[in-house]
Parts: sequence; C-alpha cells; structure tokens
Amino acid sequence: MRHAVPIVAVVTVFCTLACGHKPASEFPKFVEDAVYQTLAFSPINASAQGLHRYKGEDFDIELDPPGYMAVQKQRDYYIDLHKRMEQFDKGSLAPEDRADYDMLEYQIGFALFEFDIERTWMRSPQMYVELLGSALFNPLVLEYAPREKRFRDIIARLERVPNFIEGVRRQLAGVPKVWAQVAKEENDGNIELIGRTLRAAAPDSLRAEYDASAGPALDSLRLFNQFLEHDLANRRFGRAGATGPVTDDWRLGSEAYATKFRLALATDSTPDQVLADAEARLKEVRARMLELSLPLHRQWFEDHGAHAELSGQERENRIIREVLEHIADNHSTVESYFDDARKDLEEARIFAQNKHLLTMPAGGNLEVIPTPEFERGIYGVGGFNPAPVLEPKLGAFFWITPIPATWPKERAESKLREYNAYTLRLLVIHEAMPGHYVQGEFANEVQPRSRRILRSLLGNGPYIEGWAQYITGVMLDEGLLDDSPELRLNLLKQELRVDANAILDIRLQTNRMTDAQAMSLMENDTFQEHEEAVAKLQRAQLSSTQLPMYFLGWRDWLRVRELVKRTRGGAFSLHDFHDKALKEGAVPLPVLARLLTGKGL
Repeated sequence: MRHAVPIVAVVTVFCTLACGHKPASEFPKFVEDAVYQTLAFSPINASAQGLHRYKGEDFDIELDPPGYMAVQKQRDYYIDLHKRMEQFDKGSLAPEDRADYDMLEYQIGFALFEFDIERTWMRSPQMYVELLGSALFNPLVLEYAPREKRFRDIIARLERVPNFIEGVRRQLAGVPKVWAQVAKEENDGNIELIGRTLRAAAPDSLRAEYDASAGPALDSLRLFNQFLEHDLANRRFGRAGATGPVTDDWRLGSEAYATKFRLALATDSTPDQVLADAEARLKEVRARMLELSLPLHRQWFEDHGAHAELSGQERENRIIREVLEHIADNHSTVESYFDDARKDLEEARIFAQNKHLLTMPAGGNLEVIPTPEFERGIYGVGGFNPAPVLEPKLGAFFWITPIPATWPKERAESKLREYNAYTLRLLVIHEAMPGHYVQGEFANEVQPRSRRILRSLLGNGPYIEGWAQYITGVMLDEGLLDDSPELRLNLLKQELRVDANAILDIRLQTNRMTDAQAMSLMENDTFQEHEEAVAKLQRAQLSSTQLPMYFLGWRDWLRVRELVKRTRGGAFSLHDFHDKALKEGAVPLPVLARLLTGKGL
C-alpha cells in the first residue's frame, strides 16, 4: 500500500489547520455528506444502523467488499475529507459544530492509522468473522421489514459469502496466533448460526431457497476454518505485497500505541500519565477494600483473628479474599442466571427513577438475549448492542454470555462466583440500566439527524464506557441495596478491574508486561477469578486502547461533574447535569466540558 500522506503528517496537520474560506453556515451540510458517505463504505453497518438504501445501493443484501482496493478507496476519501475540512475556520464555528469538527478530525486520523500502521484489514480475520456474523444475525433480530423480506435479504447475503471469504483469504497475512484462534472459534458460531439458528427460523416458503444458499456458504466457512488452523501458518504473502506468516506479535509497540491512544480515545493524556494514575488508584482502592472488609471479616471469620501473623500485602490479600469469597457464595445457578439478570434490570430501573437521577427512558425496546456466538471471543461476559441510530424503535440488546453446557462444573462455578448476586447487579447497571442503554437512548434523540449519526457512529469510547462506570458508582452513592457493604466491596473490586484494565493494555501493548505478570495482577492484586482473568488476558491480546476507556472515562466524567458544580454553584442539580450531558451524545469528555461550561478540563 502506498503512503502518500504518512499518519504522523496527518496528526501534525490537525494541530496547525489553516484558516478556511468556506462560510460556517455550510459546515452542517459538510458533516451530513461525510457521515452518510463513511457509513456507506460498510453496507453491513449501514443496514444495521437503519440506512437501507443510499445512492441507488440496496445495503440490506450486500456484504462489505474486502480487499486492498476497498481499503484504498476509503483511505483516499479520508485524505480528501481532511483537505476539505481545512476550508473551514474551526474558530468561527458554533460550539456544537466545533464539537462535530473535533470528532471528524479524530476519526480521520484514527482511520488512517488503521489503514497505514495497524492494518487490521490485513491482519485481523476476527474482524471479518464478526462482520459476517452481524450481516446475518441483524436481519434476524431487527424487524426493519416483514420476516419474509428480511430472510430474502439473508439469502442474498448468504449467496455472497463464498466470494467474501475468498477475498478475505487472499489478503490475510501477519496474523497473530491468538487472533487466528479466536477467529476460528467465532467462525464456528457463524456456522452454527447458518446451519441451525437461521435455518430453523426461515419461513417455510423460503426453506428451499435458504438451503440452496446456505450449503455453499457453509462449505466456504468450513474451508476458512481449515485455512485459519493450517494454511495461514505457512502464508508468506497477502494481497498488495502484504507479508508475514502467523505470528505471536499482537503488541503495537510504544510509538504506535501512543499514536492510537491519542486518536482512539481523544485525550491529551499520554499512556504513561494514565498508567501512573491507574497504578496509584489501584493502591487507594485496595486500602478502601481492606477498611470495609475488616468488620465483615471479624463477623464471619472470628476464629481467624485479623491474620496478625501476616503483614503487608499478604495480610491484605488474605482478609479481603476471604470476605470476597464468602460474598461470592451468594450466586445464581447456570439455570437462573438469565432470569436473575432480568430481575436486577427492573430493580435498577425503579431505583434510578425513584431517586430522580436522570430522565429515564420507557425501556420498552430493550431485550435481554444471549450473546451471539460469533461475538463471544471479545464479549466473554456480556455487552450492549444499541438500537439502530436511524431506527431506534427497532430495539436495543443487552447481551449476556451463557455458561456453555460443555463446561466442567469447576469452570462454571468460577464464572458464577465472579458474577455473583452483587456483581451481576453491577453488570446490569453498567450495560443496561442506567448505563449503556440509557446513554444510547439519549443519543438517539440528538438533533439534527446528521449530528445524531456522527455522534453515535463515532461515539467517544471514554464517554460511553466512562458513563457506565460513573453512573454505577452514583447508584451506590445514592443508597442502592441500603448501602450494602457487600455490594460496595464488589464495586470496589470492579474499580480494581478498571484500574487493571488500563494497566494491562498499556503495559502489554508497549511490551512492559508478560502474560504471567498480567495473570498475577488480575488474580493476586485485583482478586479476579481464574476464568475471568484468562478471558481478560485474551481480550487484551485481541484489542488495543479499548480497555483503558473505562478508567479514563470514569475519571473524566467525575472531572466534568466537578467543573459543572463549580460553574453552577448552588444551582447545580445531579439530575440536570446527567440529562444535559447525555443530550450531547458521545462527544469526547474534554469537548463535553467545553459544551457544558465553555471551559476545558
């Protein structure tokens, strides 16, 4: 691939934009054109977001074009988009337009980083497996048209699967081993989706057509699994001169990581600054956990004393771990896991509403469903899939990853103890009510439409993950479960996980931590069950700059709130702050501070 505009040059240009000549009044139309064109590059995502047709293309029946030419087309577009942005004087734009400008600016830099430096389009088979799974799963669960029409769309996409997979195979090279392994596991989920779930749901009138298209699609996916397991290890060349066999090299390295960190998170903090904050915070949280654990330890383990025979971290670990293990005895069964989560969801909704924390959505479009199998590599516990930005009434999904029936009893017990009665509540708050789901519902009300699309599709990760972490703390501060110390201890354990997430990502990606050190951090310093730690290490190997979003966002939501408090004085209202902050959509948190107060963080 050619490098006409190196990423370093692009990032530098962002800092020194020349004054433009186009009037500020033309900027909203510029944004509208940009968001629709960037969305149109991915027919799968466009359809999923409610953009079914654009410029004569029917996105509902298409798959994304894999390969070098498609990547180059997008790369050329982003370079041209940046040049046209320079024609506007950012300083003359209205505050909301300036926020949109900032978001587009970061997106251009991030896209070019992915194309030129990280090259996920060439190295990540998992990306294509998940994309294909979404293409087939979304028409099943999103009722954008009558069922028969949606299955005709599924059939049309199935017919395109063999060519899609062949295109992916031709370009893959330099794939990390763990990425290939997880892609194969998730691809098994796609095979199950096509061979069982969709086949069982297909209308009788389309069964023959479905079977005719599913057969070749399944054959190509099975061959792809063989390729991932055997042939890819010997691959030396991909398309456009891409080179490299399967490798253990999933780390970005310090220089590339620092660039991605800034562009993906839209922060002025450096990785090392965040690392120092997270490591200091981890010590503070452990001290608070010991303080809360001591009276519970005396109550439950009177015969243990206070472990005076131990000292330092060894004593802390013993006391805190014994208390946490006692708390974890209260957990769901494999059979009750889903029903308990639904009960917790209603409990959280009523509490947030009664406490007037914010304007609560009706919640009628939220469904709790098992995590799709093709997404379980990255969503080992659960996740949230927001409603389509252009068709929000179609529904949002709170995914919970079920415990496989094939797991041995010990492994299932480990997960159930990790997500015990208290931690399951915290998961529900974070992912759904009033966490990601509520934030997503506010985002779907942003106007005008082009701004809503921009701030949803390019939503800032620290804003989104930080909100879920922040509002969980607010729920406990307001007295959820009558200020239960067991619940607070589990929240502090979650906060340790947030600290550890940032530490893991920064140290692993910059080659300053081994896998063994990562497991020790999680199991010994932050009290995670072994099964949880194994899944988190895999997640850290599959992604970069995603795990620090929780710490960075939680920290900066608190900073924004304090800034608004100082600005508003006695007129400050928690309810109004939450509503106004959420009505802006997922802008970078420094931008949110500017929009709410006219000041920076």
